[in-house]
Amino acid sequence: MAAQLLLGLSLLVAVHEFGHFITAKLFKMRVNKFYIFFDAWDKKIWSKKIGETEYGIGWLPLGGYVQIAGMIDETQDAKDLSSEPEEWEFRSKPAWQRFIVMIGGIVMNVLTGILIFAMFLNVFVKDYIPVSEVNKDGVYAYKAARDIGIEHGDKVIAVNGQTPERFKEIQSTGVFLGGELTIDRKGEIKNIQTPPEFFKRMNEGPLFGLMNETVKVGAVSDTMPAKAAGLQQGDEFLRIASTPIVRFADVSEVLKENKGGEVDLLVKRNGQEVALHSKVTDSGTLGFVADVSNNYQTKAYNWANGFKYGSLDGYELIKAQVISFGMLFTGKIDPVESISSPVGIARIYGGQWDWARFWRITGLLSFILAFMNILPIPALDGGHMVFLSYEMITGRKLSDAFLEKAQIIGFLLIMGLMIFALGSDIYKLFR
Repeated sequence: MAAQLLLGLSLLVAVHEFGHFITAKLFKMRVNKFYIFFDAWDKKIWSKKIGETEYGIGWLPLGGYVQIAGMIDETQDAKDLSSEPEEWEFRSKPAWQRFIVMIGGIVMNVLTGILIFAMFLNVFVKDYIPVSEVNKDGVYAYKAARDIGIEHGDKVIAVNGQTPERFKEIQSTGVFLGGELTIDRKGEIKNIQTPPEFFKRMNEGPLFGLMNETVKVGAVSDTMPAKAAGLQQGDEFLRIASTPIVRFADVSEVLKENKGGEVDLLVKRNGQEVALHSKVTDSGTLGFVADVSNNYQTKAYNWANGFKYGSLDGYELIKAQVISFGMLFTGKIDPVESISSPVGIARIYGGQWDWARFWRITGLLSFILAFMNILPIPALDGGHMVFLSYEMITGRKLSDAFLEKAQIIGFLLIMGLMIFALGSDIYKLFR
């Protein structure tokens, strides 16, 4: 966990700060320091000065910074800028140039997120099922979907008025956070609105499954009930409890209905039917990797559509962040469950090194970092951008004393949020 967290954060911090660094250099500003992580109290792991800039790695992994000459930030205050501005200082440049420097880190995180998502789709996912293929049979509606009026066999033809191209798009996070699904039910068009509290159903799993699937057992965990019950790789499910198994959705639902209990299993093994009996975990699983096959024609990801879909997935993610942030402030989302510190992020990466999982989470975090930094909080890029926008609109520059106080207030807010997130993550560890 620690290794993945440090690698992921190092990459994202370096990319973000490079965005500030390269734009500052573009406008001929002097950059005194470029640090990954903070060198608090002047303690550092490594540093080297090249030209006018000191490059280094700090010991405190809570971010990083670029120290631009003549800019009030966490490393410089009004006292440091009491002399007359030099031409190579941040404060001597036009407001529009300073604005570009501040937004540079956010832009780099968005571009990095798109690049990682495109690479992830090409290297690890490889292909996708078009909605047009799924709509030949319609969708299998899980319980959450059935509860809002969707039925097995319905064809999802639009999400929030937009025609989806991939199966995953009809059950994205944005749908759970409030959206409208347009369905075709035997030729009758219906619009179904997800209710305001629907986001609470996200942990139940996906909304839809495929109608036409074959489910076999892949790898079996040595420490889970599937192994003890005698399930073997290659077994094809015929029935679980009293439910016939036609698709993976059937497996998932019947196991959730029997979580913490026991079920009878009927599988086909080497052409013969074999009856088994198994315990079900409290989370509703047996402990095997499903080998699911279907007859739907897939389309391959390539770098061209990878960037397209990577951008689309990133947009959906940021939109979900905006909606979630609003719900957080209106009390609809529990902050203890939704805000994470580095401890919580490390747990998301998991205890085993899986490159597919690592890149997916790192790409996701890149978009989240971009969103968090654009928030209009002093000490964050968004706060600086608000002040610069005011200057560009009014033509009046805010005083250094005001900017220094705003920086302190913003820093205290961020530290308070970090302490809260760290405390809630520690609480969840021992809960």
